[in-house]
Amino acid sequence: MILLRHGQSQFNLHFTATRKDPGIPDPHLTEEGAAQALAAAEALAAEDIRQVVVSPYTRALQTAAPIVERLGVPVRITDLVRERYHFSCDIGSKASDLRCTWSRHDFSAIEENWWPSETESTESVMERAARFRAEMVEDELWRHTLVVSHWAFILTLSGENLQNGTWVRYDPSVVP
Repeated sequence: MILLRHGQSQFNLHFTATRKDPGIPDPHLTEEGAAQALAAAEALAAEDIRQVVVSPYTRALQTAAPIVERLGVPVRITDLVRERYHFSCDIGSKASDLRCTWSRHDFSAIEENWWPSETESTESVMERAARFRAEMVEDELWRHTLVVSHWAFILTLSGENLQNGTWVRYDPSVVP
């Protein structure tokens, strides 16, 4: 499978410059982030991707959009691949609001308020990553799956420290 970190968000732009939480819940992509998403769609078009698994955060959905449009593959939204809840950017949008914005996607697998209400422990993220890994090993399409996720989740799952808009190949059958 391929793990893709979402493109640069408004939060990433401001946090990188100041190292302070700018107070932006569920941020959108910047122009650079949108360009990163388009570049990923172009680069990944040659891959044999048959499904896209996406975090319900807006920045991940926006990153996945040009890829899904280009490839015409099914999308599965799951909060298992969400970011570790710690900053303002980790406050999500309600599932009902996401349904209105992303009407072609199925949000039935997530609760209305699907993100935690307090900082998530490292152990909790590790447990989510293990559950996701186990689910994907059982999915016959895992070798043809693109996962659009976040820095902490990808780091926990794969040990890879990805920059915005970059990806890595990952084998869920190999436990790090």
